Amino acid sequence: MVDKAKIEEAVKLLLEGIGEDVNREGLVETPQRIARMYEEIFGGMDEDPAVPLSKQFQAEGAGIVLEKDITFYSTCEHHLMPFFGKAHVAYLPDGKVVGLSKLARTVEIFARRPQLQEKLTAQVADALMDYLKPKGVMILIEAEHMCMTMRGVKKPGSKTVTVATRGAFEENAALQETFYHMLEC
Repeated sequence: MVDKAKIEEAVKLLLEGIGEDVNREGLVETPQRIARMYEEIFGGMDEDPAVPLSKQFQAEGAGIVLEKDITFYSTCEHHLMPFFGKAHVAYLPDGKVVGLSKLARTVEIFARRPQLQEKLTAQVADALMDYLKPKGVMILIEAEHMCMTMRGVKKPGSKTVTVATRGAFEENAALQETFYHMLEC
């Protein structure tokens, strides 16, 4: 659970630390606004991916299932700055499928935590393997990191791409090629 009082105090200290007057009209309610915002954007901390992935349906003989272009927003755990982009989630069912919205929900659960893109990619892949028990999983995430575009090296528009393969996708280059072809469709 988010401790709003601690967040409010931390925001006040941060504002004072950068030389601001926390009693200035525009800042008086900022600590409360930030606490409410953090409760929302870090809402995945208390969520279990097993919940959405438990709604499964029989589907014998199903081929690759791909949900692409899942928009997500996350927060870099190194700088507490946003990163955002698209996740592409594929799995090869082993007799069961999950509702398509549950794939997006799984991405959302992990994205709404202090995060590294590399970990996010692996966590989504592992959750699908653990709870859906498919023959294989392949995840590709592409994102722009504000910690790299508005500070530091300052390279707006640059994207980071991460991939995770599990099971049949890890072992079969033809399945990987099919995944990449499906992304182009």
